[in-house]
Formats: sequence, structure tokens, C-alpha cells
Amino acid sequence: MDQLTKFLVYNKTPQSNMNMDYEAMKTVKKEKNKDKSVTFDRNLLLLSPEVERKQDEERVLYARSRAGPEARAPVASGAPITERQAIELRMVAFGSASCPPRGEWLRTPIAMRPAEQPLGFGLLAPRNGARSLLSALQAHVIKWLLFDSRASTKDNKANLPPETYLRPSEERQEESIWRACAEVVWRCAAGVHADDERRATVALPTDKTYVQHSSQYYQDGVTEKLQAEDGPGALLVLYAAILSRGCDNVKKDLDGKLTYLVSAHVEGSINVVTLLLTGRATPYLHNGVIYVGDEDHYAMPQFGILSRSAVGLLVWYGSDDGAKNNASNQYPGSRLKTPALPIWVTSCSGHYGVLFNTNRELLRNYHAERRFEIQYYTCGGCHVLLCVDTRAHENNPGGARADDIHATPLERLIHTKWQDAKITWTGPTPYLGETIK
Repeated sequence: MDQLTKFLVYNKTPQSNMNMDYEAMKTVKKEKNKDKSVTFDRNLLLLSPEVERKQDEERVLYARSRAGPEARAPVASGAPITERQAIELRMVAFGSASCPPRGEWLRTPIAMRPAEQPLGFGLLAPRNGARSLLSALQAHVIKWLLFDSRASTKDNKANLPPETYLRPSEERQEESIWRACAEVVWRCAAGVHADDERRATVALPTDKTYVQHSSQYYQDGVTEKLQAEDGPGALLVLYAAILSRGCDNVKKDLDGKLTYLVSAHVEGSINVVTLLLTGRATPYLHNGVIYVGDEDHYAMPQFGILSRSAVGLLVWYGSDDGAKNNASNQYPGSRLKTPALPIWVTSCSGHYGVLFNTNRELLRNYHAERRFEIQYYTCGGCHVLLCVDTRAHENNPGGARADDIHATPLERLIHTKWQDAKITWTGPTPYLGETIK
């Protein structure tokens, strides 16, 4: 759990007393690299793959290569990006092609935590503008690990405990990543063409630059050649989703609320989440289509969520003032609050994470939803376990929750789905013993 997600557990954000000397850390790392034997026998990997893994625990599974450019497999086919396409792509994604996008998008890879560990299902990423996209991708990784990869049974029960599926091997980690990426990209491609002509577009890296620097286009090292060694995995997934949906369709989806997809919010835009969850970058979270107008203007349609999503979305803006300051002031309808599977991307005061339950039948069985455990995870490393008891309102019908005033932001977020539920912490208390300031 990173420092800035602590406020989801506590009402106030704690201050860190640690003074990190990053320059000293870099120096120590360089010295360690110099001490490594130059004559390392690669054949040892055939006997013990763990030898290489111990040298670097971070495992980047998409759009990043440890080997040099000469060792990368060449792109055998595909159409090179044109200047018009590069400009349009940057305009739709970031609102400008004449200046580079925020640097975090150029160096945020798609990395998973060590395999076969308690948090082996989780993506690992710093807190930046790519967090919204990675949280949506994280939800699909959990979806595949917990539900899609299970062997089907008559009662939909797994033969192994859920914790086993949440500690995947390296092979299952890799498969979960490419399956999650494929699912969101093909979802964005749906509805653009007829079913028999549906096509998805993927941005692949090459070493050649196809678009030169000019007054209209500022090179960023990725878009003009879709290549960077620092790992722009998140950016390439964003580009693949936009290209599969179509730049013109993304503009129509935004409906004039925004002129581009990625907003200036610290952890990214909710429109990126709706694009990955529904295939449409709509700013409207209500069910179906509503017509809005007044006596001076014709009623215009606002296209919200057109069908029930496999993964849901829960939003809490922080306070009444936070909701008023929100540009769209949108709250999810039942198609996002009650998805097909018990997995939700969450936006709590602009901080993104994932809520999930390991029981596939949770939202289909009234008795299962009376009392259950739910897990919360963020790409920053926050992982907590809570118990939700929806029977609490039976003892106090029609009354307000007595503990509502003292509820943490995370609990208030959960209450947007289960309004009268009693929420208790069943796992270890996060940051036990720390003084919260």
C-alpha cells in the first residue's frame, strides 16, 4: 500500500517520515551490477530458472524487453503509422500533438508482482495518470484468474480454494495479462464493424521512426515508432483500445464533455475506465439512453451504459463538495453496480482500485449477499480484507447508520452499493502501530 492510498483506510492522509536518498540507492544498485559475474553461464537457466529471476524480481510482461534492440523479434507485417494517424491519435488521447504527453505514460510498464506469492495476482505500478487504465486491466486479470480459467462444474464451485488461483505461476501470470489485454481490445472493436468484419488494432513496437519531428508533431519516442525501452506498456494498451474503437468514435463517445480521453486528474480519467469496461469512452454512467433538454433547446440523447458489464464500477467523489466540483457529476447505474461477476473497478476521491469477491454466485444468490467477505487491492500495493453484512438494517429499519460519521472513505464507497451494510475489517489492520497524522 503506497502512502497516498492510506487515506482509503483512514480519514486523513498520513505523512511519511521516511527520507529516501534515491541517488544513494541508484549508486548502490550500480555497484551491485558491477559485482555480477560477466561470465555468467546462461545454460544454468535450463537447470534452475530461479537463478535469473533472483537478479531482478520485477517481471514486466508487456511492451518491455530486457534484451537489447537487436534481440527483439522484428515485426513481420502491419501498416506503419502515418503522420496523420500519429497526430490524430495523440490529439484524441492527450489533446495535443505539438507537445509530448505526460512522461509517466512513456515509462509505465505492465508489471506483475512475484509469482506464487500472496499478491501474485496484482499489477505493480506507481501512482500516476496511468493508474485508471491499469486498475481496469487489473480487474480483468482477476476475472480471468478467478473465474474464466476455472474448470466448469455443475455447481460452479472450484475444486481448489480461491487463494490458490490468486497465487498464480509465472505462466498463468503471463496468460492472464495477454488474455486481459485481448479482452479489452476486442471489446473496443465490437460495435465498430459488423460481427463478421470485426477488427482489432494493436500497436506493435519497431525500431524505425515513421513520423518526423515538426511544428505540428512533437516526437515522444513512442507514438511515431511505437517503441521505447523504458516500458510504455500502459500507453500501448491505451493506443490499441483507441485504434480498435476508432478515433472518430471515441470523440463521439465523449459527447463534448471532454475534447480528449486522458484528463489532468492525478490517477487518470474515468473515461479510460469506461472504454476498457464497456468498449465505449462514455462520460455517462447511467443505464441506457436518456434525453436531456429544456424549453430553449431540443432534447439531445446521452448514451450511458447500454448493457450489463462483466466488470462493474463504483464511484465515491469524496464529499458533497467533491461531487459538485466533478465535471460530469455522474453516478453508476445498476448495470455497473451489479455486474455479471463480483468485480468492481473503484474510484474513491479520484483514487483507483479494485474490489472483488471470490464467489461467482454472490450477485445471483440473495443468501450469499447477506454476509460475505470482499477484498480491496490497488496497483500501489494496498490489499485489505473486509466483511460486509447487509443484515444490519434489519435491526434498525429505516434508520441511519450509527457509524456513518466515522466511516472511512473506502467504507463510504462500499455503501454506494450496499447502502445499509455493516462493514468490519477482518484482515490485519493496515500499517498497524503507525501514528496517523
